[in-house]
Amino acid sequence: MHNELKNSYQEIISAVGEDPQREGLLDTPKRAAKAMEYLTKGYRQTLDEITNNAVFTSDADDMVLIQDIELYSMCEHHLLPFVGRCHIAYIPNGKVLGLSKFARIVDMYARRFQIQEQLTHQIAKAVEEVTGAKGVGVIVEAKHMCMMMRGVEKQNSSMRTSVMLGNFRADPKTRNEFLQLIKG
Repeated sequence: MHNELKNSYQEIISAVGEDPQREGLLDTPKRAAKAMEYLTKGYRQTLDEITNNAVFTSDADDMVLIQDIELYSMCEHHLLPFVGRCHIAYIPNGKVLGLSKFARIVDMYARRFQIQEQLTHQIAKAVEEVTGAKGVGVIVEAKHMCMMMRGVEKQNSSMRTSVMLGNFRADPKTRNEFLQLIKG
C-alpha cells in the first residue's frame, strides 16, 4: 500500500502545479503516504484485537464515565481532519472493560474516513457489544477543518453528537445524570 500511496501523492503534487522534484518536496510523497497509513490504521484493526480480552467480571452496576478522550479523524467528504473529544458512559451488567480500551475503541473508529454522526454510533455500539452493558451513552464534540479551512471558514464552530443506548435512551434520569457529569 505504501508505494501506491506514495505514487498517488506525487501525482497530486504535480496536479496542483508544483514540481515534485523541488528540494522541499522530494520526500513529501513518502512522508505523506506514511502519515496516511497511520491516519487510517483503524481499517486494519478489529474490536477483538484492540480490547484484547480486557473484559473483567464485576459486581459494579453504577454508571462509569470516561471523559475527554481526545480524537483525531478525517472527514470522508473532504479528507480533512476533525478533532475533538469523546465522553463515554456505561452501566455495567456483570462486566467492566479495562480503562485504556475505551481510548483504543475511539481511536480505531476515528482512524478511518468518517462523519462524526457515524463515529459516535460506532463507538457506542462497540462499547455495548464488548461489555454487554445495560446502557451506553456517547457524546463526541469536534471541530471540523472542512468547515474552518474552506467553504464557510467558520473558526469557532463545533459539532456535538450523541448516541444513547439501553438505559440511557429509556431512562431520562440516567441520561440526565450522564449529561450533568460531563458538564463537570
